[in-house]
Amino acid sequence: MAPTFNKITAESVTPYLNGEITTEVAMEKGVKPLKDFMLRQTRVQDLKLFLEAGNLQDTVTMEQGEGGIESANYDKVPIHAILPAFVISELRTAFEIGFLLFIPFLVIDIVASSVLMSMGMFMLPPAMISLPFKLLLFVLVDGWNLISQSLILSFK
Repeated sequence: MAPTFNKITAESVTPYLNGEITTEVAMEKGVKPLKDFMLRQTRVQDLKLFLEAGNLQDTVTMEQGEGGIESANYDKVPIHAILPAFVISELRTAFEIGFLLFIPFLVIDIVASSVLMSMGMFMLPPAMISLPFKLLLFVLVDGWNLISQSLILSFK
């Protein structure tokens, strides 16, 4: 995201603050790098959803490429269609990361409750036993590093 902000600052904000360009020109120049970034992160089906909702599907032809959406005429896509599509795509990525993080913890809970039940300890809460194991697993697999890495790699 830093290269995008640097490009917006260099092409739009600085010339505007120096009085070299008008507000309208600054907005046009500032939105283009932002649209480029968001389109690289957005899935085609999410963008199509919002284009169809706004009756704009005839304005753009697009396909999913390795670096995100590839289109010859993406400049015609309005920002009010790209922005919600980008948010939906990022939410999907966040839910995928959350789900993958949840699965090992769920397995630990199931194992802890099964062991407690087999030992006849019905009154002992399984969460009290499984929490230290969850923390231990998170630390042993370097959880913060894995989460940060998956967040960074989710951006193309």
